[in-house]
Amino acid sequence: MTRPKDLDPSSNPRALLGAELRHARERAGLSQDELGRRLFVSGSFIGQLEAGTRRMQPDHAAMFDEVLGTNGFFTRNCKAAAKSRHPEHFAEVAETEAEATAIRQYGALLIPGLLQTAAYARAVNRAYAPTAQEETINEWVEGRMARTRLLDHPTKPLLWTVLDEAALRRVTGDRAVMAEALRHIADLIRRGRAIVQVLPFGAGAHAAMSGSLKLMDFEDAPPLVYFEGPGTGRLEDDPATVARMKFTFELLAAAALSPEKSLALIEEIAQDYDHEEQP
Repeated sequence: MTRPKDLDPSSNPRALLGAELRHARERAGLSQDELGRRLFVSGSFIGQLEAGTRRMQPDHAAMFDEVLGTNGFFTRNCKAAAKSRHPEHFAEVAETEAEATAIRQYGALLIPGLLQTAAYARAVNRAYAPTAQEETINEWVEGRMARTRLLDHPTKPLLWTVLDEAALRRVTGDRAVMAEALRHIADLIRRGRAIVQVLPFGAGAHAAMSGSLKLMDFEDAPPLVYFEGPGTGRLEDDPATVARMKFTFELLAAAALSPEKSLALIEEIAQDYDHEEQP
């Protein structure tokens, strides 16, 4: 068998790895489900790797080389695909959301990354790592702002966010930072670039009391859900889990204020911050 050529890391290594995986699998006469069974993963996971929506991990790369007889190709090139400006636990989801056609998310305690301003992102990262060097904080903030450029496209991905009122009320950075952050969200809403609903304190108990969530849909791959905790995160493609989290998001949206009332509240709180009034 002809040995595959190593990938050019300056191109899109994740997509190229996926294309090579599909070619190698088809040469071996295996379906996605059959290859998945040999690696103890789902066929949909293999499909996501081939579509470039998931990052190939080193242990999977080594197993692909063994099962498909690719002479260490995937092990070598997996390293190029692993380079990222994002923290290790978040790198895969940051790359994955760039391929999504729709993103639905719930922000429990803070404004989600795609809606953040640079000043807000700096305050969040400094709180996460109070002893980090300024150079490191700058790198993290640059990575966060690079993610927000997804919204430069006028229509995609669809971004629908339910924000807990706590995320609007918790002063992160200072009051000027919060005023800017909320005006930025209001601007995205008014430009039709994001659907945002506020889940008010008055809603009481709700379906996601335990934390935030992110759901992502793709054009040619199954949907994913992302769960995040302090310094950790995981992507799930299990259909039952994804369906359950979609229902959870629908319950949150039903309990939240309408988009119109949410915009009014966001702008009201921004004005409170501007005038240094206690919300």
